[in-house]
Amino acid sequence: MTGAITGLSWLSIVRLGLVQAAIGAIVVLTTSTLNRVMVVEYGLAVTVPAGLVAWHYAIQFTRARWGHGSDAGRRRTPWIIGGMAVLAIGAVLAAVATPRLGSPRGVVLGIAAFTLIGVGVGAAGTSLLALLAASVTPARRPGAAAITWIMMIVGFVVTTALAGPRLDPFSAERLITVVAGVCGVAFIVALLGIVGVERKDAERAAPAKVHFAAALRDIWADIRARRFTVFVAVSMLAYSAQELILEPFAGLLFGFTPGQSTSLAALQHGGSLLGMVSVGVGGGVFARRSGWLRGWIVAGCTGSAAALIALALAAHFAPAWPLKPTVFVLGLANGMFAVAAIGSMIGLASDGGAGREGIRMGVWGAAQAMAFAVGGFAGAAGASDERRLEAAISLAAG
Repeated sequence: MTGAITGLSWLSIVRLGLVQAAIGAIVVLTTSTLNRVMVVEYGLAVTVPAGLVAWHYAIQFTRARWGHGSDAGRRRTPWIIGGMAVLAIGAVLAAVATPRLGSPRGVVLGIAAFTLIGVGVGAAGTSLLALLAASVTPARRPGAAAITWIMMIVGFVVTTALAGPRLDPFSAERLITVVAGVCGVAFIVALLGIVGVERKDAERAAPAKVHFAAALRDIWADIRARRFTVFVAVSMLAYSAQELILEPFAGLLFGFTPGQSTSLAALQHGGSLLGMVSVGVGGGVFARRSGWLRGWIVAGCTGSAAALIALALAAHFAPAWPLKPTVFVLGLANGMFAVAAIGSMIGLASDGGAGREGIRMGVWGAAQAMAFAVGGFAGAAGASDERRLEAAISLAAG
């Protein structure tokens, strides 16, 4: 038997969304701000930050273990708070390591920092999604998925908007101060979001002890869970690889300036938000229809594939091709897919039996992380090779 929370209110779901926003706020500093600083301010090869980011994703292969640990306890809140603390410490260490990455000690510190970041994201993020899976009613799952992912993007936007101006004039000390400040605020926001949501009267009875390996075998024996794991890995590989290619594509073939390409990325994110909201609102209307989330997933994947094919065709018709509408459709389809996939994930996790939501979420989170590690690093390496090839061609032509 389980005493897991049932029927969380929309206010409680929004509070859990604050935790997701806090996670996003810290992660965006490490995957975006520190990425740029390493390459631009310190002149490191693009593969250095790409490798560190890929490493933090690779560490999230442990998500299943963290999820299993939260399943074995009476409450998930300590796992979320502990994960947030580790994430914040890792991000501050990453800022300290950034100016020192030219030395062996700096590299070791950087690897250690991104290891903590991966562990923190895995523990907090997996436990948060497991709590949602165990506590949100089926009719509210699409809306809950939309809220949490929209809040994560809000965390991205607010952090970059507030932290960016405070980094100028740039210095290593200022970088550390800003990152530490963001981490401190994000940790407090996460505490305000999670404390009290998992009520004491909803604590689970101590579950029967199941060995981690046995729990993994049970999941892999479930054909639906196994197929979904493969789907998550393949789809997220494509999802992550295209992100680092779009802006160079716009600059090389359409002559976009850095500011214009940034606006293009904002247009894509705007489309993503609209797609997420569409699925969330649609959940209230169609949630009782069998397989409706699968339809949104198929629509999102199909739309994304069509938009990518259109971008490939754009290479032959640039600069006359309508690039902005194409990118907006790509964002719209990706947003639809992301929320529908997370909604399905929450549903499948809860269908696996009470007290097993964490390990199931962990398995799918690990598949996603591995895809992002491979896709992100391959995309960055490909972009680097593309720039070298372009420089060689220009030199030969000159």
